[in-house]
Amino acid sequence: MARFEMNNSGMATMGGETRADTFCEMGLMYATGRGCDVDLVSAHKWLNIAAIKGSDRAAELRADLAQTMSKMQLAAALRAAREWMTMH
Repeated sequence: MARFEMNNSGMATMGGETRADTFCEMGLMYATGRGCDVDLVSAHKWLNIAAIKGSDRAAELRADLAQTMSKMQLAAALRAAREWMTMH
């Protein structure tokens, strides 16, 4: 799971709209458990990053997902996204 995340996030830094699309797909992967365990914190993190990179779809999905999460989960997801953005 972490290997997939690292490989995709590395590829996603290469260019333009593709980055937001890749981040959005990673968020959907974690939200639905496609190929991994469902992880709402990671899903929100990647959808948040995709939204920051310009994906309107990710922003909508992030808002929907946030309604199902606890305040603790949201705080963890926001912290993880902020840390990732600081590093990349």
